[in-house]
Amino acid sequence: MKLHRRGTGEASSVSAEIHEVALGLGSNLGNSGKILQTAWHQLQNHPEIFPVALSSPYRSRPLGMVSANSFVNAAALVRTTLSPLALLRDLQAIEACNGRVRPIGARGYQDRTLDLDILLYDDRIVHTSPLVLPHPRMQHRLFVLMPLCEIGGEFFHPLLKKHVWELLDDLLKDIDKQEVEKISWPDERAELSRLGASKKSADRTLDIENQLDI
Repeated sequence: MKLHRRGTGEASSVSAEIHEVALGLGSNLGNSGKILQTAWHQLQNHPEIFPVALSSPYRSRPLGMVSANSFVNAAALVRTTLSPLALLRDLQAIEACNGRVRPIGARGYQDRTLDLDILLYDDRIVHTSPLVLPHPRMQHRLFVLMPLCEIGGEFFHPLLKKHVWELLDDLLKDIDKQEVEKISWPDERAELSRLGASKKSADRTLDIENQLDI
C-alpha cells in the first residue's frame, strides 16, 4: 500500500508505506505475562504502530544463557509507517519504560524485564550495527517460531526462502533440548484485546490514509 505524505519531502522516520512487521516479545524478570501485556497495550497506543494480532504466551527455559528464571514469550503482528531503525528506537523506548536495563560492557544474554525484537519487516534485508533483518537467530528458536506460526505462519523469510511454518517444521525435526509450553495470559481481558486488535488496526490504517495522499 503506497502512501505519500503531505509536506516538504524532507527526510523523516515515517515511511511512505504501511509495512507488515512481525515482532517477538520476551521477559524473564518480574511478572512476565503482565509485562508482555503492558507492552502490547503500549504498542496499541503508539500513533505510528497499528496492531493486528497477538499470539498466546509460551513459557520456556533460558536458551544460550544460565538463569534460574523461565522466559515467557509471545509474537505480535503489527503494521507501521515507521522505518526499521525508527521502529527499533521506539521499541527500545517501550523496553526502558518497562524496566529494561542494558548493562554497559555486559557480555552474552542477560535476564531482562522486556525484550522486543523485530523478526521480519516486509521482505526487507538489513545488516547494520544496530539492526539485522530478518532476525538472525529466529529460525533456531522454538520459543519464537511457535507463537509466530500461531498468528503469522505464512510470513516469508527472504533469506531462507521459506515460510514461518516451514521453519518451524524444520526445527521440530531437529530439536535439541528446547522445551516450550503454551500457557495463558494472566489477564482474562487479553483475549478481548487480541480479538479487537484487527478492527482497531483497520480503523487506524483508514485514519492515516485519510491524512496522507494516496
